[in-house]
Amino acid sequence: MSNNPIQLTLMIGPAVPVPVTQDVLDALISVQVTTSSGAASGFQLQFTINNRSPLQTLFLLTAGNPVPLMRVIIVVTINGTANVLMDGVMTHHELSPGADPGHSTLTVTGKDLTQVMNYIDFSGVPYPAMSNEMRVLLILSKYAMLGILPEVISSVLVDIPIPTEQIPRQKGKDLAYIQSLADEVGYVFYLDPGPLPGVSVAYWGPEIKVGVPQPALNINMDAYTNVESLNFRFNSDLRSLPVVYIQDPETKAMVSMPVPDITPLNPPLGLIPPIPKNIDPITDTAKYSPLRAAMIGMAEASRSADGVSGTGALDVLRYGRALKARSLVGVRGAGAAFDGLYYVNSVTHKIKRGEYKQDFTLGRNGLLSTVPTVPV
Repeated sequence: MSNNPIQLTLMIGPAVPVPVTQDVLDALISVQVTTSSGAASGFQLQFTINNRSPLQTLFLLTAGNPVPLMRVIIVVTINGTANVLMDGVMTHHELSPGADPGHSTLTVTGKDLTQVMNYIDFSGVPYPAMSNEMRVLLILSKYAMLGILPEVISSVLVDIPIPTEQIPRQKGKDLAYIQSLADEVGYVFYLDPGPLPGVSVAYWGPEIKVGVPQPALNINMDAYTNVESLNFRFNSDLRSLPVVYIQDPETKAMVSMPVPDITPLNPPLGLIPPIPKNIDPITDTAKYSPLRAAMIGMAEASRSADGVSGTGALDVLRYGRALKARSLVGVRGAGAAFDGLYYVNSVTHKIKRGEYKQDFTLGRNGLLSTVPTVPV
């Protein structure tokens, strides 16, 4: 899979992966990598092997390891630009008979390095007088040896427990605890592989829906069309209005507070958002401070904001680059209601010999574009 203009580099090894041999690369049938804004990234490799293949040894080593740390790095170079698609660990192997008695198909499945944060339960670890972001930084420091670099954004609404009143303690494994801390302040947590092989950025912060958009996805534009398919859906019933409840410490009276989904880092991408048809009361916020209650409400509001969704597929060679998840992209040719900017919620890379395609999903909060034009 080294034919220009797309080159694939596959690195496998315990803890510190190394490029695989040409025999292993020749046995590779397909590569699939899925990146999503709301979940850990995953990958799947398929090989055709025989009894003398080095992949047999690789399979035995990883299958018998109770803590699978067989690391996989997938890099795709497009027109001279390297893109690290995955830095993760193997989690599952499946060996099935091939078309003839001398060959079998080995399917290797795995997740990004957040899987390593899901092995050991650290319940009970205290974090006195530490904000959510300080706790995240302390937890992530354990994984620096894997090349994980923290990018932690301080919350606008800081709520630090007073040690004489409360000392927060970790509940569960590192991954679940970091995600729960993100949920409390309306943040997201994910690993972004790269920019160099063996390095990943651990992002804990707001889901940023601003920035320079990727080149436009064109549909129904004859020679300028660069996607194979693109379909949109407007769901007016999806959006709800979260309402948090706060208890006055003096009078014990309950006060309700509706929470909007629009923030400076999450601006409206559509001019006409769906009207919230449901009220979503969050009753368990009464035990928290007003700041913490507002954080939880903002997180819930962001989950139901996108009333417009799109699904599609493209050929990377025709598009000219790999579409990236967790960033903006323009859409042209879909009509006035659906043209404009979208947030790329997920991308699935599908790579075979001589072929590189992507499935993707888009989302935004309403109909009609908020910008007159999008980057070509």
